[in-house]
Amino acid sequence: MTPPKLSDIGPTAEASEAPPAVSLCAVETLTIETMKNRPDFLRTAQGKRQGTGSFLLQGRPRGDGLLLVRIGFTASKKIGNAVARNRAKRRMRALAREVLPGLARPGWDYVLVAKPDATISRDYKDMLADFSHALRSVHKAAA
Repeated sequence: MTPPKLSDIGPTAEASEAPPAVSLCAVETLTIETMKNRPDFLRTAQGKRQGTGSFLLQGRPRGDGLLLVRIGFTASKKIGNAVARNRAKRRMRALAREVLPGLARPGWDYVLVAKPDATISRDYKDMLADFSHALRSVHKAAA
């Protein structure tokens, strides 16, 4: 058996042109980051809430003065098995990529909480409208 050619593997492989998930994205000096620590989720849960047909949005201003938006995603076992929970989170991440750069406020934390059946089965266009409306409502309530 002969070893593979060096041109087929290694540093000559091209990187994907696809954008990363939501983890880090800089848009006009606004950085969007994914929350991963439980205390951050708990603090955000104490903030403003807006329910929609697709999910629950929780949001709160951090007050630290950083031009940073953080977002977290939650899908409990009420959503279903691991496949269903992951699908719900993928859909919510796609929403965040599309809506947050235009409507998020710097210095805020947001958490999207999936609803059983609705987050997976609802039409994506309706979810976009729900997320935009929920963001505006949370910001209006904070003002």
